[in-house]
Amino acid sequence: QVQLVESGGGLVQAGGSLRLSCAASGRTFSMYAMGWFRQAPGKEREFVARISWIDGSTYYADSLKGRFAISRDSAKKTVFLQMNSLKPEDTAVYFCAADMSYCSGYGCHEPKSYDYWGQGTQVTVSS
Repeated sequence: QVQLVESGGGLVQAGGSLRLSCAASGRTFSMYAMGWFRQAPGKEREFVARISWIDGSTYYADSLKGRFAISRDSAKKTVFLQMNSLKPEDTAVYFCAADMSYCSGYGCHEPKSYDYWGQGTQVTVSS
């Protein structure tokens, strides 16, 4: 089992920045990667970013490259999502997730590829 706890969400004006954190505990030594997803009201959960726990490789949703950055602190078993130039359409609940097995390509962008999920943190961007 892996437990994930997100923090850092809140209300921010358009153009502002937020940094989300996700602390992992439990069987973290078995993790392949961690990812961030988001879900807006009435919409499906969508992929935001992913970071390999093996070599730190990062992957992003094409639409978010350049504004969002994922990073990790391996010693603290924590992953971060730095979000810049926020827009009202970024408003959503943001979830972190742990992937316990290998995946490749766009298969890693699917929620079903991830085995454990945090409770989510709300991000609201006002116009």
